[in-house]
Amino acid sequence: MPSSKRQVGDGPRYNQIGSGYALNRREDPNLYETIINSLGASDSIVNIGAGTGSYEPRNRNVVAIEPSDVMIRQRPFGSAIAIKATADQLPFHDKSLDAAMTVLSIHHWHPDQKKGIEEMRRVASQKLVIVTIDPRVSGRMWLLADYLPEVAELDHQIFPLPEVIGDWIGATVKIETHLVKRDTPDWTLMSFWAHPDRVLDPHARASTSGFARQPKHVVERVVSNIERDLHNGDWDRKYGHLRHLNEFDAGLRVITASFDA
Repeated sequence: MPSSKRQVGDGPRYNQIGSGYALNRREDPNLYETIINSLGASDSIVNIGAGTGSYEPRNRNVVAIEPSDVMIRQRPFGSAIAIKATADQLPFHDKSLDAAMTVLSIHHWHPDQKKGIEEMRRVASQKLVIVTIDPRVSGRMWLLADYLPEVAELDHQIFPLPEVIGDWIGATVKIETHLVKRDTPDWTLMSFWAHPDRVLDPHARASTSGFARQPKHVVERVVSNIERDLHNGDWDRKYGHLRHLNEFDAGLRVITASFDA
């Protein structure tokens, strides 16, 4: 992956693909509850790579960091104020906030994730909450393993391992597995574990950076192969058991660090 300074939500990319993001990437209530519990009593919070505002705590003092105008325009009325800035240069004084959080954004900070984590650590006095993906696990999901190895390979480059993130934080961290439910309203690429037909939906694909990062010929190949295997029954012969599961470990991880002010 070429080096890039496009940080915190990958503004240029999301100015192109983010126009319908709010429709298919809606807040999952189970993940929201986990984030709120992880934040504890923190009141002043920065949400980095905030996008359309999903997962931002309500009734707390939140400021959002988001570089994409397209994403900012989709933030609902009354949501936290959004500042255009980058993860590696947060516009806050040291320890000026109780907590810093980021939800499925850290891969867009590549190659400066470590600097972004150090900035989160610098501005937060109590908590860090980072929702990310363990590429070792996500890469085993049928979509990436059998049809889209390009994303699995890329994820290993742009998603730091959870324990590496812990090392960068420099404090004791808790790493939790968060299972992705079948009926999640947040149509991340991880949600496709239960919905192979979703790959055939261009709007669903467009809401994932995994597909958005791929050239047209790769996307067309994946769509064609999955359409074929759904039609001839090969997908169900291999993965039909997934249709009976209500939740699945697709690699989603919640990392929480707590420290004294």
